[in-house]
Amino acid sequence: MPDAKPTMLRRRLGSILKTMRVRTGLNLAEAAKLLGLPGPPALSKIENGKQRPDLEKFFTVYKVKDAARIAETIEIARLSDSARQRRIFTQFRDVIRPQFADFLELEEIATHTDAYAALAIPGLLQTAAYAHAIIQGGSVWSTARDVRNFVELRMKRQEVLAIAPGDEPSREPLTLRCVLDEASLRRAVGGPVVHRGQLEHLLLMSKLPNVELRVLPFASGAHTGMDGSFTIFHLAASDPVVAVEPLTHSLYFDEDARVARYTSVFEFLLDHALNPAATQDFITRIVKDAT
Repeated sequence: MPDAKPTMLRRRLGSILKTMRVRTGLNLAEAAKLLGLPGPPALSKIENGKQRPDLEKFFTVYKVKDAARIAETIEIARLSDSARQRRIFTQFRDVIRPQFADFLELEEIATHTDAYAALAIPGLLQTAAYAHAIIQGGSVWSTARDVRNFVELRMKRQEVLAIAPGDEPSREPLTLRCVLDEASLRRAVGGPVVHRGQLEHLLLMSKLPNVELRVLPFASGAHTGMDGSFTIFHLAASDPVVAVEPLTHSLYFDEDARVARYTSVFEFLLDHALNPAATQDFITRIVKDAT
């Protein structure tokens, strides 16, 4: 069996299985033998999220009988191996760097997401033209093919906001709450035509029942989100995860204290931003100014 991409949930699943093994007092060699695996390297791959496990064998060998623990582990395994994720990772493997795979996975499995956008419109809300302009404007993507593939991936990501053909029947659309700093709306990415199209697209997206947009105007002055953009992913099978994306890499936090801090920051921004109706009026005025 080929190695799987060790995304965040697969690593978490592996960590859970490792904890189960350690609690039984088994070392890698002993556990591998009882599990019928070729040897310690095979079990190590499973514990590192590189191989998919036969969970029933693990529960039996490690004598796990806690129903809640078993259910949680099974759910994490299911979410980490969705058919849609496999299709996306296969189709766009050339442009998905390891840490961004974690972001895609979180975006796919989250029940709802809270995002603060400081300088640019978030990927889930971008038009193809805006995405092309902002990706091409960066220095990471060195070829036109890379840019096209990443734009296509960004458009594909947006399917999480609606049920797409071929998706698992039980998957509900992602609920998105987003606070947009006025700076992200004023920056004319791609020129006047692309800028206007993006603003009009935001107005359409704001009417979706699972999307709530709020603008934080310049007039709000200094605020708690001035350190930059972030996203809080709320998960059904696990605790929330915060994603922060500096220039060269992504950072993920799941510690209670840090998640609580970002949650407080987001609630502050939400309280100080315009309400959804006022946000639509605000964006409409910017569209008129951009004409």
